[in-house]
Amino acid sequence: MSAQRKVGVLISGRGSNLGALIAAKDAPYDIVLVISNIADAGGLDKARDAGIATKVIPHAGKTREAFDAELDAALRASGVELVCLAGFMRILSDGFARAWEGKLINIHPSLLPSYKGTRVHERVIEARETQSGASVHFVVPELDAGPVIAQATVPVHPDDSPDDLAARVLAAEHQLYPAALRMLADGKVRLKSGMAVFS
Repeated sequence: MSAQRKVGVLISGRGSNLGALIAAKDAPYDIVLVISNIADAGGLDKARDAGIATKVIPHAGKTREAFDAELDAALRASGVELVCLAGFMRILSDGFARAWEGKLINIHPSLLPSYKGTRVHERVIEARETQSGASVHFVVPELDAGPVIAQATVPVHPDDSPDDLAARVLAAEHQLYPAALRMLADGKVRLKSGMAVFS
């Protein structure tokens, strides 16, 4: 088996998807650094409990480019090869997305390309959709527009509240994200000419 790929995870909140990535068994990746822009993000405790190095890089008072340069420097200093966004509530600069092209992935709580952006569950329910889900995709400069690596589908029930649907989608995310990162770390998917290529 080849050496584990070193992964950095960027978070802003409780880190539930981070927890799923950490808990994956026999993973071909090793999370070496968790960075948050929020000093008291709950996910930092998850990382520390698992013995993973953490770093807080506040974004206040900085340009997007200056903040992203700090992110980039911290990731490279830790030898990170792949980067996962896991509830990271910052829009990354085009330069950062290009610098990590093919090595940077995100999880989004919809079946992309539908329902990009925010308020996803409310919009899905308002549209009377019968199914929703989650998508793991490569990050490109355009928001939520990168090629999809993997998706999971969940039903939308007629009496769902946004919180009901969010909980169902999140449970699917916790299965999907480790599986997608495993594919990337194993070299079974790569970004080529703007497309996800599987092998």
